[in-house]
Amino acid sequence: MKGPTSNKQKLLAGVSGNLLEWFDFAVYGFFAVTIGKVFFPEDDPVAQVIAAFGVFAVGFLMRPVGGLLLGHIGDKHGRHAAMLVSVMAMAIPTFLIGLLPGYSTLGLAAPIILLLLRMIQGLSVGGEYTTSVVYMIEHAPPNRQGLVGSLAISGAVCGILLGSGTGALLTHILTEQQLQDWGWRVPFLLGLLLGLAGLYLRREPVADDDQKKQAIQNPLFEVMRHHRGAMGQIAGFALVNAVVFYLAFVYIVSWLETVDGIPAETALEINTISLLALLPMMFLGGWLSDRFSAKPLMMACAASLAICAWPLFWLMHQPDLAFIYVGQLGFSVLTGLYLGAQPAFMVKVIPPEVRCTAAGLGYNITLGVAGGLSPMAAAWLVHRTADDLSPAYMIAAASLLTLAALATVRQPQSRRSQHA
Repeated sequence: MKGPTSNKQKLLAGVSGNLLEWFDFAVYGFFAVTIGKVFFPEDDPVAQVIAAFGVFAVGFLMRPVGGLLLGHIGDKHGRHAAMLVSVMAMAIPTFLIGLLPGYSTLGLAAPIILLLLRMIQGLSVGGEYTTSVVYMIEHAPPNRQGLVGSLAISGAVCGILLGSGTGALLTHILTEQQLQDWGWRVPFLLGLLLGLAGLYLRREPVADDDQKKQAIQNPLFEVMRHHRGAMGQIAGFALVNAVVFYLAFVYIVSWLETVDGIPAETALEINTISLLALLPMMFLGGWLSDRFSAKPLMMACAASLAICAWPLFWLMHQPDLAFIYVGQLGFSVLTGLYLGAQPAFMVKVIPPEVRCTAAGLGYNITLGVAGGLSPMAAAWLVHRTADDLSPAYMIAAASLLTLAALATVRQPQSRRSQHA
């Protein structure tokens, strides 16, 4: 049994990497409108936003590949090795995006290079989240796995929150022209420093001896042969993460700007406060899943999201800021409870020897396709249908599909969640 210092090291290594990675990855979403102006032709503002979110989507579409590559490393060579690779694979391209000249300087080469750098980021984030979640939960006490799982995902949300807060600060202190000229680059340039900080925090490996003893030659072959059903279930109940989170807490900033006509700084403020509210809800969800059961809690949240999606978006479409806050805070409560219970539930579904690969593929296929395409699809739907509330229908549909997937999952036994 490892001592308290070792346990703290494991928690810090897992949470810090998610925080750093998701700060780097999410700032793109918060500055999508500005990035669209810098890297794409000026013909049509709507086309710029859709194109910018298209590049955002490509980064997500690389997530399954990253989940496979880093999952293979995590299952065969140890979780710690995979987490080291992921940190630098995020930090370097983020820093380069901050240096990249725009369309007016490089022409078509600018969006092409931007696309390639986002692809590398997608590889990194695809493997980081699932590997670090597996790593932390495997080393958690059996009666605290839900809470530790909520702590693991809180690192990702804190990173997104830090990105949103940084965006809000920059939009407050800079003019719109300064933000477009150079201000948006600041958080991207910080990527290298954050990457070095991540390497420092993960500098001393924690032994994966038990996991290495169970390592198999080809984790992907084992998953595809024996665990396709469980991997499909993980993909199914990840739809709430993919669609609800990236519409209600990432795309929503651009939606408030373009649909409601709210200034960028106000939209980012609303989103930052809503992300702050998400954190205690996630911890509560993790605690409740330890005390009772994860599956019924997740099913209740998915059903509530399906029912409440349209009313919550309707509230956010009102001219009174108080209604907008209430609408997004409603998403914070329901999504937070679901997200807090999900990580430990996901890890317990898969046997230890193939956890990184199976979780990396199942989770990231959904996040890559549905999560990456959701903001672009929502922007297109709003423009095409002239229905400002159309993103709510996407959330309702995703929640119902998740509910159906959860109904097929047998509640995992605690014995399957022991250390890998």
